[in-house]
Amino acid sequence: MAITDWPEDERPREKLLARGPDVLSDAELLAIFLRVGVKGKSAVELARDLLARFDDDLSRLAHSTWQEMAEVSGIGPAKAAQLQATLALALRALRSRMSTQDVLGSPQAVRDWLRLKLGGLPHEVFVVLLLDSQNRLLHFEEMFRGTLSQASVYPREVVKLALKWNAAAVVLAHNHPSGVAEPSRADEALTTALKQALALVDVRVLDHFVIAGSAQPLSFAERGLL
Repeated sequence: MAITDWPEDERPREKLLARGPDVLSDAELLAIFLRVGVKGKSAVELARDLLARFDDDLSRLAHSTWQEMAEVSGIGPAKAAQLQATLALALRALRSRMSTQDVLGSPQAVRDWLRLKLGGLPHEVFVVLLLDSQNRLLHFEEMFRGTLSQASVYPREVVKLALKWNAAAVVLAHNHPSGVAEPSRADEALTTALKQALALVDVRVLDHFVIAGSAQPLSFAERGLL
């Protein structure tokens, strides 16, 4: 059944206009973007197929290539390119917010940005967000790819980066491709080493986030691990 045949209050676009985007499912939001379905499938059903291709994980969808999106019947290069552009704009909007506001005053923006940036990656990465004296984002840098350990992320390199950008504070983050957000002992040891090294040059470590798929990122600060 086409969406136009649905009761008006169940159609995604009408629901959004009447009640706002928060009441819509991921598939319904994607359906508004896709606009039309394909023969035998509504836009919502097509959106569900697209999400299923990436295990219903928006972070994986955000990191996919247009070729991977186009593996879903009904998603051609044009729709895939438009979707990638939309996801890129969302990342840029969140980064812009962090660059103009205290990250401690908008912690959800930081979480959302990190989740979109790292959550769908198939490999582990360690990143540093460098902040000014008002806790606004100066720069973001990926420092390492691979299995995270104190031996693989060198505190002196993080210190050099902080000095280069004249940072007053940093936020650390890495992802767990396994989907489990719990920090390991290696994560805790590395955080302690980095905090001690950065303290020597008067740079504060505000937090260390563990990103695992589309789940809520784990905060070391909230866990009392800083």
